[in-house]
Amino acid sequence: MTERRTTTQLDYQTRVLRVLVHIQNNLDDALDLEHLASIANFSPHHFHRIFRGLVGEPVKEHVRRLRLERSAHLLKTSDQPVTQIAFSAGYETHEAYTRAFRAMFDQSPTEFRKISRPQDMPVSPSGVRYAPDAPIDQLQEIPIMFDESSVRIVETKDRRVAFMRHTGPYTEVGETWQAFMGWVMQNGMFNKINTVFAAAHDDPDVTPADKLRYDCCIEVDGGFQPSGDVGVQTIAGGKYAVATHKGSYTKLADVYGGLMGQWMPKHNHQPAAGPCLEYYKNNPQDTPEEELLTDICVPLA
Repeated sequence: MTERRTTTQLDYQTRVLRVLVHIQNNLDDALDLEHLASIANFSPHHFHRIFRGLVGEPVKEHVRRLRLERSAHLLKTSDQPVTQIAFSAGYETHEAYTRAFRAMFDQSPTEFRKISRPQDMPVSPSGVRYAPDAPIDQLQEIPIMFDESSVRIVETKDRRVAFMRHTGPYTEVGETWQAFMGWVMQNGMFNKINTVFAAAHDDPDVTPADKLRYDCCIEVDGGFQPSGDVGVQTIAGGKYAVATHKGSYTKLADVYGGLMGQWMPKHNHQPAAGPCLEYYKNNPQDTPEEELLTDICVPLA
């Protein structure tokens, strides 16, 4: 943290962070203003102004955006009909959903699905997918750097985690990690953790860069109490497709592309709702970039 904040500021941050976690875990619920205000222990009269001041957008706009972004993710990764996706996003008609989707993404849901699904590209005999929309006699192969042999399916339990949230480009998470690990050291927790990991909630091809949500995480027991910038949440267990990447963090997008655009459709899997997890197996402070090891974990439906 670059500036000293008052106890009241930290308390506000804790209470609003509690609401953000509730929203992301309950997008299918009504999420009315009074209920959200009660979760934060603010009066409904003041809550929407406090939320907008700390989050940067009104409550209703925040919820609407997350639902539309989730629907875009479903268009990319599932075969659900557009009408069904519209209902799950809270729209009663296909037309209303299409208008809202076009206003956010500047294209219709059908157009978005057509250009966003690498699994719909034609495949060459070598298994490499062709670029879409190219003339049939000018198709070019697009190799994606991805080690399919590293993929395995694991089943995990629910994990209660302490986390510090970064909101913004994924490439700028370093300062948040420094602040979070500083908090870990100050609270005498460094020797109690086995590993650190991140929960990446948003697809950078869907969500604006300044709205991307990324949580720096460590597991904690039931007695942990959140405060200030550090919140608490439960990362749902279940089946995950896990791919190990060796090398620079700047190449993680290639792993996501290969795992979700090649391996999953090939093996008849679809991603589930929920954050993707990144487990960092060694320390970038004392590990050469080419030796960095990261486990990418995508929840499976």
